[in-house]
Amino acid sequence: MSTVIDAKLVNELRQKTGAGLMDCKKALTEAKGSIEDAETILRKSGIATAAKKAGRATSEGLIESYIHLGGKVGVLLEINCETDFVAKTDDFKALAKDLCLQVAAAMPTCVTRDEVPSAEVEKEKEIAASQVTDKPAHAIEKIVQGKLDKYFSSICLMDQPFVKNPDQTVRDLLNERVAKLGENIVVKRFVRYQLGA
Repeated sequence: MSTVIDAKLVNELRQKTGAGLMDCKKALTEAKGSIEDAETILRKSGIATAAKKAGRATSEGLIESYIHLGGKVGVLLEINCETDFVAKTDDFKALAKDLCLQVAAAMPTCVTRDEVPSAEVEKEKEIAASQVTDKPAHAIEKIVQGKLDKYFSSICLMDQPFVKNPDQTVRDLLNERVAKLGENIVVKRFVRYQLGA
């Protein structure tokens, strides 16, 4: 016997996630009416949707700015999408503002792990390995990788916990917006200015 999904439940999930009506209904059906499980299903499909769209060209977008109260910290950020239509939506603009706030607060130095110089990565690996020399070789490798992941989550924008919701990374946030807006979205670059730095 299939679960009957109430329209109120679909609407509640839609309000929470911003996903389309049919996607919400499908996720709730799959989750047998559980909002929490349906939310997880939608998040997972958002990641899948983002992966499918990742190769598409992003030649539109906007440059967003943020100046912290008192004028001591400022951020300029370029974020791209596929069409001018999406670039003008409130959701896209809100995402750009949130990312500027993230850069101002969390002080990343690059957008992704790929941008970290290999010499810097090797240096971090050496430091991590030197701290755990008393462990077996297979354990050292795992510990070093864990320390490296922690290092990336401090300097790479996409790996950082999102300041407004530390339970998700900035990459998770971006994937959710890709699923919601239906276009590939890429943070191209940013500059963070700090008075006296």
